Amino acid sequence: MACSVGVDGGNGCVSSRSFPVPLALFLSRSPSLSFTRAPSLPLSLSPDKDIIYICPFSGALKGKVFITNYRLYFKSADADPAVTLDVPLGAIGRVEKMGGASSRGENSYGLDITCKDMRNLRFALKQEGHSRRDIFDILFKYAFPLSHGLLLFAYLSQEKFEENGWSVYKPMEEFRRQGLPNDKWRVTFINANYELCDTYPTILVVPFKATEEDLRKVCTFRSRGRIPVLSWIHRENQAVICRCSQPLVGMSGKRNKDDERYLDLIREANGTAKLTIYDARPSVNAVANKATGGGYEGDDAYQNAELVFLDIHNIHVMRESLKKLKDIVYPNVEESHWLSSLESTHWLEHIKLVISGAIQVADKISGGNSVVVHCSDGWDRTAQLTSLAMLMLDSHYRTLRGFQVLLEKEWIGFGHKFANFPTAFEFNERLLVTILDHLFSCRFGTFLFNCERARDTNLRSKTVSLWSLVNSDLSFYQNPFYTPESNRVLYPVASMRHLELWVTYYIRWNPRIRQQQQSPVEQRYIELLALRDEYLKKLEELQLSDSSPNSSHLSNSSTPNAASPTQHITHLHTPF
Repeated sequence: MACSVGVDGGNGCVSSRSFPVPLALFLSRSPSLSFTRAPSLPLSLSPDKDIIYICPFSGALKGKVFITNYRLYFKSADADPAVTLDVPLGAIGRVEKMGGASSRGENSYGLDITCKDMRNLRFALKQEGHSRRDIFDILFKYAFPLSHGLLLFAYLSQEKFEENGWSVYKPMEEFRRQGLPNDKWRVTFINANYELCDTYPTILVVPFKATEEDLRKVCTFRSRGRIPVLSWIHRENQAVICRCSQPLVGMSGKRNKDDERYLDLIREANGTAKLTIYDARPSVNAVANKATGGGYEGDDAYQNAELVFLDIHNIHVMRESLKKLKDIVYPNVEESHWLSSLESTHWLEHIKLVISGAIQVADKISGGNSVVVHCSDGWDRTAQLTSLAMLMLDSHYRTLRGFQVLLEKEWIGFGHKFANFPTAFEFNERLLVTILDHLFSCRFGTFLFNCERARDTNLRSKTVSLWSLVNSDLSFYQNPFYTPESNRVLYPVASMRHLELWVTYYIRWNPRIRQQQQSPVEQRYIELLALRDEYLKKLEELQLSDSSPNSSHLSNSSTPNAASPTQHITHLHTPF
């Protein structure tokens, strides 16, 4: 017997539609969450109830399970060291009853829990007396609170942090940093009440020559009213990245003179000869979308533009690929067929296409040509392309706080996820894993709901921002290899030969893999940094002693060939 309850996104926190699975490719295991860091109302079960966790790595483990309105916590009783599970209820996508009262076989009666973080958890209980009913009811109620008329946990949390993460992103400050507004681009508040587009933010940047009436006319010809607006501008050559949704061409090949003229205004803003439109979709999909009223910018209508299809598949294909990936990484990794199994998921192929597309966008901008990026509705593949391109072009977004602004602007603000470069990013892998984990945890208000309008005005006053956690302990998320560089464009190699699966995230639950995650290079580098700090401290002490009156004798007695402390420090710096 199998009784299923709940679906992905059923807790109202984040659905796969709002944040597509490839955010993982836009983005060490995150720190374990303690009860004191995320307070919740205790709803513990009867303490004498026996439960067995069917661990895929250690076998059947007896222990105790505790469930609050934030997490499921299990601790084994007979294993040394103890095996623990700490699962935010928001990460639970599905709960199934396993077996029935008449089921035979050991551990055949219990619960199957499917998580959104690549895990499947199985618990066995005694068959008599409906022993799983109370666990099932509590999980069902608090993993999917909106379905039961309950508040999301983020509204109940009383966490306090030193920094207020809600102040990280201020749209006008970010536009001013980019040098906006100017004589070619202006700020408009036409969407202040979300009347132009209910999934866009209230503050938009549009061509200076475009009137408010122009914007309203263009809105009628773009899917969901998501008109082309500026995301980023190159300070030197003034080329821009604009984002939008597909035009509503339809099967009859409709045209809209206002939309055509509007794209020409974008082109003219920096004198681009031909505006490049990057359509993230495969061309066959774009053509098929005509049947449902969508389409693409044809050459006959948009004569001053060139259209490039990037062949990135939609969210449904991505989900299926992720499902196949999960099947090969959890619970066990079959090493004898690893490469062929990974290839069959097509996951790395999708990553390659997204990175390749972002490189094309960045290259056009660097060459002084403005671009427009869209997919179907302009908030899944579009955000992947624009944010990755902006990461490559703008070193500010590669800092800890700049990256937070990028996510707030391109993903959260516009509705709606990387490759490693060891010295280019100020943040480390922990930040990426933490962000992905809290997409679903419902501990913070940062990723709740689908767009700015859907987040009620009290969200910021009633919930805590994820950036409050991050910015209160910045050193935990800092990359020791980081070397600040301005005006450097990053061009990753978009080749299957250079792409690897993100083991730290996708296979982190396997204890054998987890033990191998420590990077010897990073560990040695951290040790050398500590050694450098120790030498610098000693140098400072020597300099202080040299400046004292009693140091003159030592200074006069030193030989010309003796190496000074400064020389030693210089030599120590050489390997870095």
